[in-house]
Amino acid sequence: MKNKANQTTLTYTLTALFIAILCYRLTKQYSNYLNIYSFVFIKDILFIITTGLLFRYILYKNNKRYIEINKNLKQTNDKLKESNEKYDIVAKATSDTIWDWKIPEDNFTWNKGIETIYGYNPDQVNNNSKWWFDNIHPEDSIKMSIKLYSFLEQKTEKWQDEYRFKCADNKYKYVLDRGFILKNEKGKAIRMIGAIQDITKQKEEENRLKLLETVFTEARDSIIITQAISDDNQIPKIVFANPAFSKMSGYEHSKIIGKSPNFFMGKNSDPNEIQKLTQAIKNRKECFLEIILYKKDSSEYWVSLSFIPVYNLEQDLSHWISIQRDITEEKKLEKEKEILIQELTRNNKDLKQFSYITSHNLRAPLSNLTGLLNLINQTSIQDEDLKEIIDGFKTSTLLLNDTVNDLSKAITIKDSPVIQNEELQIQNVFENILGQLNSSIETIKPKLNICYGNVSKINTNKTYLENILLNLFTNSIKFRSKTRDLIIDITLSEADSIISISFKDNGIGIDLERHKNKIFGLYQRFHDYPESKGLGLFLVKSQIETMGGTISIQSEVDKGTEFILTLKSF
Repeated sequence: MKNKANQTTLTYTLTALFIAILCYRLTKQYSNYLNIYSFVFIKDILFIITTGLLFRYILYKNNKRYIEINKNLKQTNDKLKESNEKYDIVAKATSDTIWDWKIPEDNFTWNKGIETIYGYNPDQVNNNSKWWFDNIHPEDSIKMSIKLYSFLEQKTEKWQDEYRFKCADNKYKYVLDRGFILKNEKGKAIRMIGAIQDITKQKEEENRLKLLETVFTEARDSIIITQAISDDNQIPKIVFANPAFSKMSGYEHSKIIGKSPNFFMGKNSDPNEIQKLTQAIKNRKECFLEIILYKKDSSEYWVSLSFIPVYNLEQDLSHWISIQRDITEEKKLEKEKEILIQELTRNNKDLKQFSYITSHNLRAPLSNLTGLLNLINQTSIQDEDLKEIIDGFKTSTLLLNDTVNDLSKAITIKDSPVIQNEELQIQNVFENILGQLNSSIETIKPKLNICYGNVSKINTNKTYLENILLNLFTNSIKFRSKTRDLIIDITLSEADSIISISFKDNGIGIDLERHKNKIFGLYQRFHDYPESKGLGLFLVKSQIETMGGTISIQSEVDKGTEFILTLKSF
């Protein structure tokens, strides 16, 4: 700048001197007053030099001032640039998005955070407050707007609020917005600068903690949290207990905090379980046990207790959590169940012994009675009354003998620990049964429909299977309808190694609403047929269950009955 001032001054001086010399020569050529003009010329030269120096001084001062202004402008620009860079760095470090709102002009500007944090490209962002409000969640927008404009009318300078802000992908983030307001000399808001912080993770964590708190406080099971370690070789002291624990133990919350759970144990608390718990704490491993604890009123109660270690982010043990469930009633029922099982076992043993006595020890007397009755039959009895008595005695003896035989069959089935299975051709089994029923079939002439499906063989006990099918055939014949021809439909199928047999007839049926729970009972009769003893279905169910199968029934009065049998095919 200095050189430029010197150049300008020199140019001015030389130009002025050239003009002065030119004027002097012209004047000298045409004038007779040489001395006078020489004096004027010298004065002009001095004036030119003086003004040149003055001109240079002015230029120098102006240049110096210009340099100072430029320097200040450069410093200001550098500071603004540094400030903006700091804003961007702070925004990145703190998840903050800086905004600047010039209120009278409604001019709104954002820093790069609106792009890096919320995903908006610059061309997607409008420079007015409407765009800001439009992207606030509808449920938060009205509330936030009212609070903000109410704040603008107040004397306070700082404002903050929480709301949900929409991102470029139309998802919402929870934000904390804080602003500082600037006002003019009249107190009117002219500018507001703020920072929006993404607090979505904090909000989600807050909601999670609230949920956990709700679980803790509302849980029916008692929950306690203890310290990580204990100095007195006891269970660590309690630092938190939910209301359920206070309700379960009878102690107020303030009386529980700071105490070791050993406080709730007593003489009937199993030492082995306590040792198991203390060992788990020592080894920092979770533990599950059942133990007797004591309430405030000294009464005992059983709890199912878990003790679980909790670690912090550095993987250091920070606390223990214990969840306890009152199982006093379950233990009482368990004890009652054990007593009941013992009584049932004893009663079953007694009944079994009685059955053996009935079915075996009565055989000899019954055989003797039958033999005596056969001898009497060979004797001519003239007395009619005596003959009637003997006939009645004979009938009763035969019925008693049948009953003993039935009991023997039932006991034989129930007491068979292992049955002998063999591979059977299913078609041969049915042919054998139909051969045994040939006389009845020839007389009644039922319509038989047997569909073997994909079943050709079965590995099971031959005697039991034939007895089951024989009983079902016999029942269909015995309880057929008198108003229509008998139809018997038998369908076999196999799937997943299970053979299903559907045995269906159109007989007189059974009223299941009345007799459903008695269908397979011993000596249960559902029709007034003299030939029916109520033993067949009992034997069928006993035999098929001994074979590892099942039987079910569907029946409707005067429409028919269907039995569904399932057996393993191997």
